[in-house]
Amino acid sequence: MPARPSPGSLAGALADPFVAIVTGASSGIGEATARRLAREPNTKLVLVARRQDRLDALARDLGGATVVAVDLTTPEAPAEVLAAVARAHGELHLLVNNAGGSWRGGFAETGWENVERHMKLNFEAPVRLTETLLPLLRATAAGRAPAAVVNVSSTSGRVGRPRAGAYSASKFALAGWSDSLAAEESAHGVHVGLVLPGFVATEGFPATELRRHPVLRLIVSKPDKVAEAIVECGLRGKPERYVPRYYWFAAAARILAPRLVRRATSSGTFTTATAKDSQH
Repeated sequence: MPARPSPGSLAGALADPFVAIVTGASSGIGEATARRLAREPNTKLVLVARRQDRLDALARDLGGATVVAVDLTTPEAPAEVLAAVARAHGELHLLVNNAGGSWRGGFAETGWENVERHMKLNFEAPVRLTETLLPLLRATAAGRAPAAVVNVSSTSGRVGRPRAGAYSASKFALAGWSDSLAAEESAHGVHVGLVLPGFVATEGFPATELRRHPVLRLIVSKPDKVAEAIVECGLRGKPERYVPRYYWFAAAARILAPRLVRRATSSGTFTTATAKDSQH
């Protein structure tokens, strides 16, 4: 039996295929998002990540998808993705900028090199990819079909933590740029949504320390929850979603009680390790 569209689903409202790109699709939030979108009728997926074998396996699991194995930090990557989409589909309705990574370290020890590494992957790569694909998204919107970009930032894009300053800087940049892009593109019919996950247990961000804690394990979410938030922003027009929802409180507290937030984050309780290579 074919899948039934979700309430308010843009994909279900289309007679033609609904084409969606998901970056960082080889694992974690990206993989969960691809699996969630595949449940929508008429959806045609373009899976983007570095690991060809993972993407091929996921495409088989989903019954078929366009696979683009590429490092998004390379100069030629955006053009490769565009060429693959144009060749396979000729249109684009949804771009999910999810690929990212984190390498922990204090600024005094890791310096600008670590900041630059984060900015290239977590900020420059999605900006460059969006720049290349935006004409295709606008063309889709001009044809009276829905078009959207969803950028996956982080709660760390609102509240910084020790030894994660480079990561926070890149995610703050992505969040701020997303707000501006949303205002600019609304006139062109392209919706821009922002998803800000908190602690989510994935291959690159295992959150082992928190999951072992009898109380703090309760604040760790799952990739499926983030995938649902991405669907809400991309297919249902929400401007912004924290995951879990109550994480908005951390962002509000940063504005209302900055001294208290700094004291809480400085303890190191909420600074977790990442996998050796957390790029996805």
